[in-house]
Amino acid sequence: MQIIVNGEQRDVSDGLTAEQLVNEMDITGKRIAMEVNLEIVPRSHYAEHIFNDGDKVEIVHAVGGG
Repeated sequence: MQIIVNGEQRDVSDGLTAEQLVNEMDITGKRIAMEVNLEIVPRSHYAEHIFNDGDKVEIVHAVGGG
């Protein structure tokens, strides 16, 4: 199936979870926020959030500074 991640189409396996996507993108442990179809997915729900074909995913990285 296909999802759109930050504006780019991505082929993923059926049943892919948000947690698995984060692992595939090698952004585990980084300060990120994920939105799927305009709704925030809390980090505590990544393991159980399963993507559907055509989902639009936005992932942003928090940047600290002073």
